[in-house]
Amino acid sequence: MTDKRRVHNLNSAEISKGTIIYWMSREQRIGDNWGLYYAQQMALESKVPLLVVFTLADSFIGATRRHYGFMLRGLMQVEERAAKLNIPFILLRGEPTHSILRFIEKEEAGCVVCDFDPLRIKRHWFDNAAKEARVRFIEVDGHNIVPCRITSPKREYGAYTLRPKLNRLLPEFLYDIPQIIRHPFLWHGVAEAFDAELLIRELKADERVGEVEAVFSGEAGASAALADFIENRLNGYSVGRNDPLADGQSGLSPWLHFGQLSAQRVAYSVAHMGDTQDVAAFLEELVVRRELSDNFCLHCSGYDSIEAAPDWARRTLEKHRHDPRRFCYSRVEFEKAETDDPLWNSAQREMLITGKMHGYLRMYWSKKILEWTESPEEAIETAIYLNDRYSIDGRDPNGYAGIAWSICGVHDRAWGERPIFGSIRYMSYDGCKKKFDLNRYCQIWKQAVL
Repeated sequence: MTDKRRVHNLNSAEISKGTIIYWMSREQRIGDNWGLYYAQQMALESKVPLLVVFTLADSFIGATRRHYGFMLRGLMQVEERAAKLNIPFILLRGEPTHSILRFIEKEEAGCVVCDFDPLRIKRHWFDNAAKEARVRFIEVDGHNIVPCRITSPKREYGAYTLRPKLNRLLPEFLYDIPQIIRHPFLWHGVAEAFDAELLIRELKADERVGEVEAVFSGEAGASAALADFIENRLNGYSVGRNDPLADGQSGLSPWLHFGQLSAQRVAYSVAHMGDTQDVAAFLEELVVRRELSDNFCLHCSGYDSIEAAPDWARRTLEKHRHDPRRFCYSRVEFEKAETDDPLWNSAQREMLITGKMHGYLRMYWSKKILEWTESPEEAIETAIYLNDRYSIDGRDPNGYAGIAWSICGVHDRAWGERPIFGSIRYMSYDGCKKKFDLNRYCQIWKQAVL
């Protein structure tokens, strides 16, 4: 059964005797899906049909063909798997709140189960729909291993304050996940199949940012990526993860971002590989750092602005606001990787081409944007624009938290004072030279074809 600590009521409306709807959003998978599992348990108990409904927004905060292609091809796998389990998949077009409200009214649904998401736009969808609906809306956190609302009721200062809370609860949540069964109560409506290729052409997505052909989406791609990481890169992770040339990171973020892969499944699978330094280092990133990002975005509504900065960071940035910059680049120059720094350009080119950027370089990349723009506000906006536009895992709490850490000192402490940065942690080109073969990295991406 679903642990009730994952469950959060969004309104107090009645649960009636009608079709149960799982409003799929953040968790785009059939397997290892706590929200879908909870919805099915409700439907089985009431002996009613179960539907999976996805609301497709035609224009979603700067999403490009790269993002829509990855997502829609994954959703085709969801539709196929759901059909084999007698669970229709319904794709609705238009503004999500209005779309779901019209559908549940027409269907005379008994209850709506939705995913947990800490981002403002998703909270707006869910909360507004719950406020207007005449049926119960229930949120289930299937994204975090320890449910975000349970781990902490407040914004945490950093990993050092969240870690003990997570570690205390983690053993209660790190177990195998029950799966969906073939649903015995049939729906008598008509679910029209959708064509991902046709939808991609119809959407208003930016065609200038093309898809990454070598990255395969959906649950099938996610399963293969997890197996590949465990077999080929988990051993040595604690040493190799910070070298951009070592291919030492997990590479799982695109599938985790779109919910095509369960973090609990990843943690459960990796934890069974033994009590090693590599396993501990990976679980620190997957559990503590990742769930810290959800905590940050849930409890800080200005997670994508200077409002996120702690008081000490805001004061130091203000003090150095007017410090002279040696370079100031336009957004177009950043976008085209046309700065005077070959390392920054190479990291940007890697993201342009592959839809990914090594985590260590993403910190350097963000901090240099602060150094080369006229204000912290412009730096944050530029970093978010570039990351959300080109990275497959853009528009994610991890991305917002990482940029806030790099530019605003979030989840960090004050360091030695210097121009522009004040007491914000600084990263340098020469410092990176000591970490990895910088010249080789730059040569690789200088030659890569955009």
